[in-house]
Amino acid sequence: MLNVNTIKHGLVIDHIRAGAGWQIYQWLGLDKAPFTSCLIQNVPSEKSGKKDIIKIDNIINIDYSVLGFIDPHICVNVIEDEKIVRKINMELPGRVQGVFNCRNPRCITQTEHYVKPTLILTDREKGVYKCEYCDTLYVAGEK
Repeated sequence: MLNVNTIKHGLVIDHIRAGAGWQIYQWLGLDKAPFTSCLIQNVPSEKSGKKDIIKIDNIINIDYSVLGFIDPHICVNVIEDEKIVRKINMELPGRVQGVFNCRNPRCITQTEHYVKPTLILTDREKGVYKCEYCDTLYVAGEK
């Protein structure tokens, strides 16, 4: 039986697509954090079959637009005194800038490092983004 203590003051990132938890854990820098955090993978879920959960025993700043791009189904629970005081549901952001590198080797962002890679939402229904500079297409939630 796995036992993870309750969070007194912190965040619980829930409903992460199974397998995407480690990417988020690293992006948040939790693998190097001086406070307690926990990544729980492949947790049974009624909605999706399996999910990942991240528990953080600290309040940290998070760019919710990036979380929404990685997985728009994520819910962030803010915990105070071991109780959920706020739920933040993610949605697809209209723009994601300076977080992900464009995968097109000919994109200007690959050679001109002062140009921040920027993804623009072009189809909200399908979660399709394009690079602002080279038009390379991306789908939210895919690596």
